[in-house]
Amino acid sequence: MSNLHNKTVELDRIEKRLKELVEAKDFKGVRVLLSVLNEVDVADLIDTLDDKTGAIIYRTLPKDMAGEVFYNLSYDQQEEIVRTVSDTELKSIIEDMYMDDKVDLLEEVDSDLVDRILKYSSPEDRKLINQFLQYPEDSAGSIMTIEYISLKKEMTVKEALHKIKTEGIKKETVYTLYITDQNRKLEGIVSLRELIVASPETHIKDLMNPDVIYLNTHDSEETVAETFRKYGFEALPVCDKENKIVGIITVDDILNLMQELADEDFQIMAAITPTDDKYLETGVVTHAKHRIIWLFVLMISASITQRIINGYEGLLASTAFLSGFIPMLMGAGGNSGSQSSTLVIRGLGTGEIETRDWLKIVFKELQVAIICGLALAVVNYFKIIYIDGAPANIALTVSLTLIGSVTAAKLLGGLLPLVAYKLKMDPAIMASPLITTIADATTLVVYFTLASNIIGF
Repeated sequence: MSNLHNKTVELDRIEKRLKELVEAKDFKGVRVLLSVLNEVDVADLIDTLDDKTGAIIYRTLPKDMAGEVFYNLSYDQQEEIVRTVSDTELKSIIEDMYMDDKVDLLEEVDSDLVDRILKYSSPEDRKLINQFLQYPEDSAGSIMTIEYISLKKEMTVKEALHKIKTEGIKKETVYTLYITDQNRKLEGIVSLRELIVASPETHIKDLMNPDVIYLNTHDSEETVAETFRKYGFEALPVCDKENKIVGIITVDDILNLMQELADEDFQIMAAITPTDDKYLETGVVTHAKHRIIWLFVLMISASITQRIINGYEGLLASTAFLSGFIPMLMGAGGNSGSQSSTLVIRGLGTGEIETRDWLKIVFKELQVAIICGLALAVVNYFKIIYIDGAPANIALTVSLTLIGSVTAAKLLGGLLPLVAYKLKMDPAIMASPLITTIADATTLVVYFTLASNIIGF
């Protein structure tokens, strides 16, 4: 912990010094300052600058550092660099990039830069890029890389290690090797560790594991993330419908993917249309467009609660105390539903929960609801009588409503994400906004029904 803290303090100091050197236009000093840092920290420091200044700083970096730094930069910064560097520098950048990173960059930059990037890609690479770009967005095929090593089962360990030494420097990972036949059909896998400890004359077929977990090119990002989480692999092969290996997905890609999925779910649960744009770099109008649709939906849905309240105007008029408890009751219901939905959505995301577990979820949430509802009801009963000074019949009405509201909301919060998942929808859309709306309506119906029977109207 202390080491991390010290590193953070040191990087803050370096960032301040970097900006001083940039302001003084001392680019030689910038080069010296950054040359002793690792590539990830250098990329983070460059990203703190505006894009044009960042592009200038990037060009001062040593050649052996520049490629890795470019990979770790933000897409906006990468685009500015591609726009400003010379043809020779751009060629060097493109040649150093892995195929999946090259495809990701092409998906982000303006169309006028795509041709410039493709210009320095080999005909074989251009063909592969076009193939990658045709895969559905957010699919396994769109995030895989082709930088893997394939072996033949007839090879000896000696031959396999020679191939790894020859080709491995250009591949994204060499820790897992894939055994294919003449038609690229996946037949098995073998680890580098097994090859190193095996006899040089041992055949690959005697070492390989034919039971291979693999992904399909059209599998969703959620499926990819869940498969990695479940099996804990460092890399997984991606095959087409004919079981031919077309690429691999590595764990570093998955870490980025999981962050993106988490960000997306967070935005959906907050009733915001998901976007990858940075908050401070996104225009006000764009922010408004991402939020206004859900706000309209929620506003219209809130008319349900309005109609319920309007239907009991007489009751509210005769007993003024009743209206003061409505916000508290609706808030308790909405919060209870959000708690349950958050846990269920997380469970679905991690694979801990499946749709067939719905009965277990109902039973568990019902027990939790009774405990929470009773605790809230008891506290509120005495609070309403001794602090608010309301009659016992009103205290009883509010307390019983709390039990019913919390119970209904927790059951909704537990079941609605399962329904969405079963219908192949994003469970996050069933989170806070929708659950709160339904819970509010349910709370009011329970509240006014109990009030009519207990207080009388």
